[in-house]
Amino acid sequence: MRIAEISSPELRQLHRDTETNNHSLSQLEAIVKQLETRTANIPPPESAASDLRQCLTQLSQLAPFPNSSKLHIWKLSYRLWNACVDISNTTAIRSSSSSAAVTAADRNHAELRHIAADLLSIAGDVAGVPSPAIKSASFYHKTGLIWHNLGKFDLAAKCFERATDLVSKLEINSITDAGERKLLLDLNLARSRTAWEVRDPNLAVALLNRSKSFLFGSCEHHAELAKQFMAFGKRALSKISEDAHRDSNEALKLMNEALESCEKGFGVARTREEKVEIRALRWKSLRFIAAIHLQKEEFESVIKCVKVLRDCAEGGDEHPSLSVLAMKAWLGLGRHGEAERELRGMVIDRGIPEGVWVSAVEAYFAAAGTAGAETAKGVFLGLLGRCHVSAGAAVRVAHRVVGGVGEGGRVRAKVVAELVSDERVVALFAGQEAAKDRVAMHAILWNCGADNFQSKDYETSAELFEKSMLYISYDAENRILRAKGYRVLCLCHLGLLQLDRAQEYINEAEKLEPNIVCAFLKFKIYLQKNDHQGAINQIEAMTTCLDFQPDFLSLSAHEAVACHALPVAVASLSSMLNFYTSGKSMPTAEVTVMRTLLTVLSQEPGNEKPVLKFLIHAHTRASEMGPDCFFGKEEVGRRERNWFAVTSWNFGTKTGQDKNYELSAEFLRLASDFYALVEGSDNENNVMVCKSLVLSVSSMIALEFQRKTSMSEAEVKQALHLLDRAGQMLKSILARKSANGDQINTIEPELFFIHTFCACDIQGRLNDMGSQLLHVRNFASSKACKPHHLLQIGLSASQGPRLNHEVASFALNECLSSFLSSPVPDYQNVAIVMRKLISITSVYKGDADDDLVYSMYKQAYRIMVGLKEEEYPIEEGKWLAMTAWNRAAVPVRLGQIEAGKKWMTVGLDIAKHVPGMEAYKACMEEVLGNFKKEP
Repeated sequence: MRIAEISSPELRQLHRDTETNNHSLSQLEAIVKQLETRTANIPPPESAASDLRQCLTQLSQLAPFPNSSKLHIWKLSYRLWNACVDISNTTAIRSSSSSAAVTAADRNHAELRHIAADLLSIAGDVAGVPSPAIKSASFYHKTGLIWHNLGKFDLAAKCFERATDLVSKLEINSITDAGERKLLLDLNLARSRTAWEVRDPNLAVALLNRSKSFLFGSCEHHAELAKQFMAFGKRALSKISEDAHRDSNEALKLMNEALESCEKGFGVARTREEKVEIRALRWKSLRFIAAIHLQKEEFESVIKCVKVLRDCAEGGDEHPSLSVLAMKAWLGLGRHGEAERELRGMVIDRGIPEGVWVSAVEAYFAAAGTAGAETAKGVFLGLLGRCHVSAGAAVRVAHRVVGGVGEGGRVRAKVVAELVSDERVVALFAGQEAAKDRVAMHAILWNCGADNFQSKDYETSAELFEKSMLYISYDAENRILRAKGYRVLCLCHLGLLQLDRAQEYINEAEKLEPNIVCAFLKFKIYLQKNDHQGAINQIEAMTTCLDFQPDFLSLSAHEAVACHALPVAVASLSSMLNFYTSGKSMPTAEVTVMRTLLTVLSQEPGNEKPVLKFLIHAHTRASEMGPDCFFGKEEVGRRERNWFAVTSWNFGTKTGQDKNYELSAEFLRLASDFYALVEGSDNENNVMVCKSLVLSVSSMIALEFQRKTSMSEAEVKQALHLLDRAGQMLKSILARKSANGDQINTIEPELFFIHTFCACDIQGRLNDMGSQLLHVRNFASSKACKPHHLLQIGLSASQGPRLNHEVASFALNECLSSFLSSPVPDYQNVAIVMRKLISITSVYKGDADDDLVYSMYKQAYRIMVGLKEEEYPIEEGKWLAMTAWNRAAVPVRLGQIEAGKKWMTVGLDIAKHVPGMEAYKACMEEVLGNFKKEP
């Protein structure tokens, strides 16, 4: 039996563990050797970390190890660490890989480092190796830093905590090596940073405070701790949360800790370099403390911090931010004079960066407002001569100074206009590299000018638009933009009524970009100058533009009406009407344009002929297109038709009243045509159609008397046609009313009468006596007939060149019957009728019908009997008495004594009832008595 076989179980187990240990170490060594042989172009395989971790797990189960194994593990750990260092150095070579690949490689590299640290940890202390815990903690610290940089904060914290456990068992005072002491501090600072990243600020600050025990009186250590406090303070200051006050207090506390650490570090500093470094850090802490006080609006504290920094025994801090901090604090305290001195002091300091002084200018102006505009401009122009100023800085300052509109905005706008027009400022924008800033400056000035234009501050807006032209390059690409600038300047000067300058600008714009807008603005200028003919000519010019739109004609008409230039408005709307006949698509209905045009023409007297012309045009277009297409359908169309009918009617009656009968006849005829197109109340429209027709003929007749020339045959036929139409409609109207039992309106009797009167006149010209009498008979038999109507017809028929005694006799007899049948007869008219009937009968009947004439006198006598004195017209009574008496003369001369006595008797009888004829009556009685005595 072999010795191994007869040994104890413990020995056999030890033997097996040794073999396993050796096997695991061999595997480790093989993997490490494989990693060591990797070239720069071949990254380590991802399986290497898992294989190493498996071997590590096996080894950890076999601990503790003999010293030889521990030493072997330490060597393998260092070899693996060095291989990782080589791998890390090749990262730059593999930088062309994708970001995802690089991240995976970095994680693999960090895992290998972590395994190397774990190897040292399981190996433990090794005889002959000094400070093994420190070295193992160093591996964990460096690995934790790598995990931290990769954002794996849980793994980083695990490494830092493992390292802390390793060094916590050491006596701190026994550590004399500077590197090992630095490791203790760095380890706590790293743990603190990781705790901050995982949002555990309480632990982070606690670890920083714990780090104070690892400073060992070193200036460098104090500086490192101060930097970490300052870093956390900056993070707290920039944190975005709902409780800004709490964040500010936290940041201030951290910065004060940093300042305290700097103070202690300065006390232990030995070399000049250390003092310079810690002093600079102290100043930086104070500047941050001042900034926090400024954020908290503790302005007095800011001034104190700045004063401490400036009055240091070592020469004071000259950092550019001090002027900004001081200026903002003075502004917060409302002491603008001190703030302005700080701002102007920046002009002297050539070392102040552009961003700092631009920010200061913005802050000063934001607080000082309009009062600071001049100062901001002065500071900016002063800086131009002392330091490099970029175009972007000029844009920022202009944007801040320009502000808004209103009274203060006007002052700021004036200042910025002076600023941007300075030759030195304009020079900043020269060259292609300033193209974007040039566009930005132009946009600022343009927008500010537009705001002032909207508030009707045309003077300020014109100045800003003019200055904006300085920032437009004179090349073909910006040709349209310059034209736009000239056009808007034209508008500004139009608002200021500086018409000549406006015309200069629009002429320049038209040279660069001739279009409809330029043509329209020139039209506006002509209007403002009251050059109506020039405006009318410009309307024609607009229609020839390539980008012409009919909307501009409508807009031109509105502008002309606003300027009370009605002829221009008429020309614009007339031109617009021409496009409808061409068949082009138009934005406004033709009837709307026509109605607007007629409304404009109606506003001034003397435009009756143009109104008639466009009314005729409207009716023609309605006939061509169809009423529904021209006027519209349903209620809208009905209102449009009614508007044109009423307009024609109103002009017809007005011109008739003005005795312009020719136009009146045309207007009324058109009114009848328009009323005939109106849908709705048929009876009402028919009445208006009939009335328009009748009055149109009436105007034609009146025109004949006015001109004293007879109607032509064509005019007579036209009048007869119109009257026939009216007659048919009248019959229909009256028949419908009669059938419905409706009362006849007051308008209709007058209308029937005028129609009858005109018909008699026109038919008299055609010698149609029968039709005349028929018309009068029909009228007399109608309910519309009134006695005074028949009186006028009878009087008209009994005089003039076209007499008709039959019509006259009929009308007057009917009239007399109506008067006498009245409860209260009008004896004035009765007397007139009697005289006219006697005259007509005497003329047309003569002696052949002497008894008829005698009966008329007797009728007059019977009428007069029983009347009150003077109830029958005295003059008419005297006329009857005297003419009856005088009619006896002829029979007496002829020896017809009885006939003579008959006329004398009736004359005397009438005279007895006429006041004032007493002397005549006595004479008549005497003469008649003598005649009776004679045989």
